[in-house]
Amino acid sequence: MERGHQAVARLYHAWITGLILMVVTRRGAPAAAEFVFRLFRRQHREKFLAGIEKLGLSSLPPAVASAQYHYLSNQIGGVRVEYCRESDRKAWIRYPPPRWIWEGTAICAIPSEVSQAMLRGWHAENGVSLREPRLGFVCTKQTVDGQDALEGYFYQHDRVLRPEERLRFSRGEEMPPFDAGAAPRLPEPAWSAERLDKARRNYAMDYVRSALPELVALFGPAEARFLGGRSAYLIGLQHFHDLKALLGIEREGATGFAEFFRRLAAAQGDEALIVSEDAGITLRQVGWRLMGSGRSDIAFQLWNELWSGCLAAHDRRLRWEVCVDAVASDGAFTWRIA
Repeated sequence: MERGHQAVARLYHAWITGLILMVVTRRGAPAAAEFVFRLFRRQHREKFLAGIEKLGLSSLPPAVASAQYHYLSNQIGGVRVEYCRESDRKAWIRYPPPRWIWEGTAICAIPSEVSQAMLRGWHAENGVSLREPRLGFVCTKQTVDGQDALEGYFYQHDRVLRPEERLRFSRGEEMPPFDAGAAPRLPEPAWSAERLDKARRNYAMDYVRSALPELVALFGPAEARFLGGRSAYLIGLQHFHDLKALLGIEREGATGFAEFFRRLAAAQGDEALIVSEDAGITLRQVGWRLMGSGRSDIAFQLWNELWSGCLAAHDRRLRWEVCVDAVASDGAFTWRIA
């Protein structure tokens, strides 16, 4: 299952990067910044305080707890990150290259304001969530601006900050050298290799789960179908063969693709059943762990384009057809490969 988890993480990681790029190139930097802000604010509200508790950071000073949260949670997700505690009121966090969210050459297409939106959506909100209105984030570097990392520090000021002061920039400062030996560690019995493997899969899936509702809310259903569906289809096309090799799929034709889909579904935490028929192959997936209670018809349509793209890369003569009763009363989905 380890390769399956890696394949799922790679697929959804690529989709969230591709989706943001699609918004940047089709709707422009301001719209992309607003989308990224909403995505990260949603992630923050759903995960930050629960993560502080889960990681045992509640008793730490707010600046230190914030920095340690970002250090540990991003490590869990497989993201490169560094940390430095300068004092109880000042703690640094640094994301060195390669940047996870802006995978590969994508970093060359990310405007500065889109990177800033990520910080506004999450880092600048930590003090509000921790009920420490004096806590803000100071950004000292941004990779997309041609600097060697995304870097900055959480700082507890002597006064309550106005909303616009919760994120500020100070390009002349630099984080002290990273000392891995002095950095916090995940408790090893609790965070086994298997648990980390699943967590890295979940990390990528959670970005997509948060992004799709915000995409629809910001741009409306029709535009979301274009931006989300087109990016999903292209990601399926572009990444299918790497995913197929990672999963060890050697069979061709409809049966080979059905096995590809079944293995990915299992790695996502769902169950997919394959039924062979004379007119083609029918697949039925029970459950949809990706969206959970946030499932919707529009989210399904966007997600479905991933598999259309994958199948087109596998065999362009085949068609990925959603059955009329695809979303059944029991929550199952049905497709036909013909």
